[in-house]
Amino acid sequence: MARAREKAAKSKTAAPKAPVAAFAPPEVIEVTSKRVMCDGGGGALGHPRVWYDMGDEDFVECLYCDRRFVLKPGSDGH
Repeated sequence: MARAREKAAKSKTAAPKAPVAAFAPPEVIEVTSKRVMCDGGGGALGHPRVWYDMGDEDFVECLYCDRRFVLKPGSDGH
């Protein structure tokens, strides 16, 4: 029974481990235009070329690869 108490005490004082991310965070690309094109980096690992318009927002995310295109501060978006 003493060993059970020791194990319980050790487990309570042990620092929690940080969770391991399943995926890398998406890539963020600063742009000067509200209309952007993404092809996933091209080549064999890319995806079809798609165009996005940010509209009233200052960012847009690619529906294929989750890249985030962010309008640079001070850009007029044209």
